[in-house]
Amino acid sequence: MTEHQLTTPAAPFDHHSAECNADPVGYYEAYRQTCPVGRTTAHGGFVYTTRYADVVRIARDDDAFSSARSVAGGDGTAIVIPRGPGLEQYPIELDPPAATEYRDLINPLLTQDAVATLAPMIARHTTRVIDAFITEGSVDFVRDLTNPLPAAVTLDWLGFPEADWAKLAGPIHDIFAALPGSERAARGAAGLAYLDQRIRELIVERRAQPTGDAVSYLATQRRPDGELFDADELVSVIGLLIAGGVDTTTSLTGSTLVHLSRHPEDRQRLIDSPDLLHNATEEFLRAFAPSQSMARTARADAEVGGCPVTAGERVLIPWVAANHDPAVFPEPEQIRLDRDATRHLSFGIGSHRCAGAHLARLMFREMITQVLTRLPDYRVVEEGLVTYPTRGNQTGWDAVPAVFTPGPRAADTPGARPAAGPTVDRDLRVEVAAVAADDVLEVRLADAAGAPLPPWAPGAHLEVRLPSGRVRQYSLCGDPDDAHHYRIAALREAGGRGGSVELHAVARAGATLSVRGPRNHFPLVDAPGYLFLAGGIGITPILAMAREADRRGVPFRLVYGGRTRASMAFADEVVALAGDRATLLPQDEAGLPDLAALVASAGPDTAIYCCGPTAMIGALERTCAEAGRSGQLHVERFTAGDDLEVAFDPAANTEFEVHLARTGATVRVPRDRRMIDVLRETVPGLTYDCEKGYCGACETRVLAGTPEHRDSLLTEAERAAGRSMMICVGRSCSERLVLDL
Repeated sequence: MTEHQLTTPAAPFDHHSAECNADPVGYYEAYRQTCPVGRTTAHGGFVYTTRYADVVRIARDDDAFSSARSVAGGDGTAIVIPRGPGLEQYPIELDPPAATEYRDLINPLLTQDAVATLAPMIARHTTRVIDAFITEGSVDFVRDLTNPLPAAVTLDWLGFPEADWAKLAGPIHDIFAALPGSERAARGAAGLAYLDQRIRELIVERRAQPTGDAVSYLATQRRPDGELFDADELVSVIGLLIAGGVDTTTSLTGSTLVHLSRHPEDRQRLIDSPDLLHNATEEFLRAFAPSQSMARTARADAEVGGCPVTAGERVLIPWVAANHDPAVFPEPEQIRLDRDATRHLSFGIGSHRCAGAHLARLMFREMITQVLTRLPDYRVVEEGLVTYPTRGNQTGWDAVPAVFTPGPRAADTPGARPAAGPTVDRDLRVEVAAVAADDVLEVRLADAAGAPLPPWAPGAHLEVRLPSGRVRQYSLCGDPDDAHHYRIAALREAGGRGGSVELHAVARAGATLSVRGPRNHFPLVDAPGYLFLAGGIGITPILAMAREADRRGVPFRLVYGGRTRASMAFADEVVALAGDRATLLPQDEAGLPDLAALVASAGPDTAIYCCGPTAMIGALERTCAEAGRSGQLHVERFTAGDDLEVAFDPAANTEFEVHLARTGATVRVPRDRRMIDVLRETVPGLTYDCEKGYCGACETRVLAGTPEHRDSLLTEAERAAGRSMMICVGRSCSERLVLDL
C-alpha cells in the first residue's frame, strides 16, 4: 500500500505530528485500519509500519534490516527517525556479529540473578528519595522521584560517586525531553560531554584499582584475543547503559502514576493485592512503552506487508503500535492489571532486545510499591502535567505534580518496610496425586528435605513450570496453617493448549515440579460478611477463603456450581466445612444459579467473591453493576495467556545431549527438565526473560543437531532452517545439539 490510498488521517504520516502527539495509539490505529504499511515523505521519506507481526519481522531480521549507521549512510543516530546527533551507541547501532561481543560483555551484569542482588540497594535509594519529600505533602514526581531514583541506582551500580548522580540525572532527562535546537537540548548536550569525561576518568581509575562495581567489571574484561576494550568502546557501552537505565524508567513510572491517579480502582487493587504488581508491570509496559518507535535501514530491496521497500530506505518500527495491535492484545485500549501482556515489545525484540529489562522492572516495582505504601492517597494535579514536546520516538512526562497526606520519613520510623526478596524458583516433590473429581487432579507438594514452605494467604496461587517449558498458575486450596505442604488442583482440558494435560501426566507421587511463588492477586479483604460464588475448578481459591472466613467467625454463604455433581471437586469438603451455609448446584440437576437473587440476598456491606468460567464472571459483573454493587465484587478469571502457544505432546519428551561450543562442556538434558535450567548450571550468565518462548531474549544459534521448536516466535522458514532456537522451551529432535554457548 502507498500513501495516496489513505483516507484518514488526511495529512501524510508523521509520528512527530501534533495529531500523533495528541493520541499516538489512535493515530496508529487509524493507519492500521486504512493503510497498515505505507510510505511517507516526512523527515526525508521512510516506510512506516503499524502491525505487531510486521514490527517483529523487521526487528528480528538483522540480515535484511540493519541498525548500523554505516548502512543508513551519513551522520547521526541510525535507529530513530529523524536521525539525531550523538556518538555511535554500542551495541544498539551495530548488527551481529559486530554487536555480539558487546552484548556478551554486558549480559552477565544484567541477568535475573545478577539484578536480584541489587534489590536492597534499590529499596534503600527509593526510601531515601521519598524521605526527602514525604513530609511536605506535595511533589513533582518527575523532578523528585522518577528521574533522580533511576539515575542514582544506575550510576551507583556502575560505580559513579554520589557527587555525580545529581549532575547527570537532569541532563540525561533533558536529552529525551528537549526539542532539538533548544537551550535545554544544548544543556543536555553539555551534560553528555561531562558524562563522557567522567566515564573516561572512571575507566582509568578502575583499571588501576578495580572495585566491585559494574565499571570495574567492564574495564577489566578482555576480548577473546586477550586485548582490553578501548576507552571509546566502553564510553559508548556505558553511556548507553546509563541512558537506557535512567529516562526509560522515568517515563514508565510517571505514566503509571498518572494512570493510577486517574483510575483509583486500579490503584486500590494494587494496594489490596501487592503481588498483582508483578503481572501488572507487563501491562503498564505494554500500554506506556517509553520508547515509542525505532528504525531500521533496508540492506536490499524487500517487501513488508505488501509494501515494497527499496535498499537504503528507512523503515519505522513503532513499538507503541505493535503493543496496541488487537490481533495480539484484545481490546488494547483497556488497561487490565491481570492481562498476560508479556508479548509486549516495549523492550524490543531480537538481537537488540533491551539487556536491562530486569533492572528496569525492579526499579519500577520498587518505586510504585513505595508510593502506594507510603503515599497511598496521592492525587496528580492534572492542570500541572507536562508531556514531552514530541512523543514520536520517546514518550514521557516532564512534570507530574501531585499532592498527598504528609507522612513520616522511613528513617524516623522503626520497622520500615524491608526490601522485597527476589522471585525464586523452587523444586517441590509431589507427595500426593489423586483424583478429586471427573478430570480434576489434586496435587500435594512439599519440600524434598522437609523444610517449611513460604507462607500464603487465601487467594494465592503457585506458578508451575512444567518440564516442557509451559508455565501455568494454580490456586492454592489447602490450609495456610500447614507450613510444609501446598495443595493445588487442575482440570484436565483435552481441547486446551496442553498445560493441564501435561500436569496430569507428570504429577505422580515422587515427581518433582518447579514452582514460583506464592503470589496473591485475589486477596480476601476484611468484611462483615461474604458471598462466595464458585464455578467448576474455580472452587480452589474459594475453598481456602471459606475456610478463613470460618476461622475468623465471619458469616458467609458459599454457592458452588458445576456441570455435574461428579465434576465438582472437593464438594464433600465444602459441605463438611460450611454445612448449611453451602449450596451445591450441579447444572444438570439444578440449572444455573440465580445471580440476581443471590446478590439481592447479600447484606449491603457483604464482600462478593467469584472465581469460575468467563461467562459466569461476566454475568455476575453485569448483575452487580445493575444492583450498584460493583464496588463489593472481587473476581479472578482463568487467564492462562496461552492462546498463541505452540501445541505439542510432552509425552514425547526424550533425553538428549547438548555440547556448548564456546565453553567446551557437554551436558545431558533429562526428559523431565527444561533445557535452560540445565544449561544455567554450566553457563550462569545466560540471558532470558519470558521463559515462555516468545520474547526472543534466549534465542541461541544452533551449530549442529536438529532442534525441536516450541516457541511462538520463529517463522516456519526459520524453524525449517534450524539455525537458532529458544532454549527456554525448545528441546531436541536429535540425540545431540551443539549450541553457540
